[in-house]
Amino acid sequence: MKKEYYENPLISRYASKEMCRNFSDDKKFSTWRKLWIALAEAEKELGLDIKEEQIQEMKSKVNDIDYQLAAQKEKEFRHDVMAHVHTFGTQCPKAMPIIHLGATSAYVGDNADIVIIREGLYIIRKKLINLIDSVANFCMKYKELPTLGYTHFQPAQLTTVGKRASLWLQDLYLDFEQLEFIISNLKLRGAKGTTGTQASYMKLFNNDSEKVKKLDELIAKQMCFEKTIDLTGQTYTRKVDYFVISSLSGIAQSLHKITNDIRLLQNLKEVEEPFGKNQIGSSAMAYKRNPMRSERIASLSRFIISNTENTSATVTTQWFERTLDDSANRRLVIPQSFLACDAIIEIAINVFDGIIVNEKVIEKHINEELPFMATENIIMECVKRGGNRQLIHEEIRKLSMEAAEQVKKYGKSNDLIKRIEKNTIINLSETEINQIIDCKNFIGRSVEQVEDFVNDIIKPIIEKNKNLLGVNVELKV
Repeated sequence: MKKEYYENPLISRYASKEMCRNFSDDKKFSTWRKLWIALAEAEKELGLDIKEEQIQEMKSKVNDIDYQLAAQKEKEFRHDVMAHVHTFGTQCPKAMPIIHLGATSAYVGDNADIVIIREGLYIIRKKLINLIDSVANFCMKYKELPTLGYTHFQPAQLTTVGKRASLWLQDLYLDFEQLEFIISNLKLRGAKGTTGTQASYMKLFNNDSEKVKKLDELIAKQMCFEKTIDLTGQTYTRKVDYFVISSLSGIAQSLHKITNDIRLLQNLKEVEEPFGKNQIGSSAMAYKRNPMRSERIASLSRFIISNTENTSATVTTQWFERTLDDSANRRLVIPQSFLACDAIIEIAINVFDGIIVNEKVIEKHINEELPFMATENIIMECVKRGGNRQLIHEEIRKLSMEAAEQVKKYGKSNDLIKRIEKNTIINLSETEINQIIDCKNFIGRSVEQVEDFVNDIIKPIIEKNKNLLGVNVELKV
């Protein structure tokens, strides 16, 4: 089949069907119709002359959208909302006179956006919980496995594989907390009128302010929101979009950092992301195992992060009560940020479901560096036994230089410990030295830190949201 036109890769390659459906035209325009019904039902309840027959007619056509007629009307009117008002009215002739009564375009546009954003956040929340559960399991599985810690990507004090992963987990936990805050504080725009003053509704209800306030409350309730935004111009403040996209950006930042670490670890051959039986790493180099999942996460994450600048610019450029230069921009930024965030979380779940830890490689790297790190402990033990601290320090310094030269100049193994064993001034047996340089003596409270964090912080969240567990991820490519 020929494909003549550009296809958005977020839809064709990356995002889930679930998230794609959430930002589909069907979802958008059926939500517009639900909002028109909510408005009519609230107005009827508050005393306007709206018949139940009209409302039932509208309900019967909620999902029966004549896109061909809508496109024809939009070409004629150059106005998408009015095109759909007329399309809905054509399909519901009895209800035509009361559809969109007292409303402005932002009534359906902004309120539908908030509804769809909230549904998108619920999808992200569900998948983030599953990712947090996977990473937590990884942390607990490898909480005791020592590994080289790195600062400045230079070997530093030991940590454990699980402790390092708990740093990743903590970032995701902070993202989850921020997401919960955004969801719990999301409010519907409501029925605010053309400049946010509700003047048109005041006319409809003969200046009965209490009825107009009640209208807002009824619409919010019918759309399953507790509250509406306190004040608006024609639109809700675009800071809401900024806060929402910033929460997605936070997740992207965390996953970019995590996958950077995995990519570096894969280069060290310590940790590897899954690699399919028939997967090809390079068209030229048959032996390669590229970390393509992690690279894809990093790539999409940068796209999400960049959109926070876009949404902040939209906030700053809104003139007075509203300007339309936000419209085309938001059609791109909001859905695509959600689609990309959905994709990176799913890919990350896939990575942690099949991540490989090469314990022997990790042990080899520890053995290359630990002798140098252990020298201070060896000095302290000798001093405890009555040795001269300065003399022993000098002996170990010389032996360290000799061992380092063997490693750097000749590519030999680090034999510092064997040199120390043979030194008569240091005078420690092989058994004594091995006890001193046992990896467990160098990981501090790593194990306890992982256990405390997972058991005290993460497990209660997982337990509270256990109904969301069980996301099955199958990457398209």
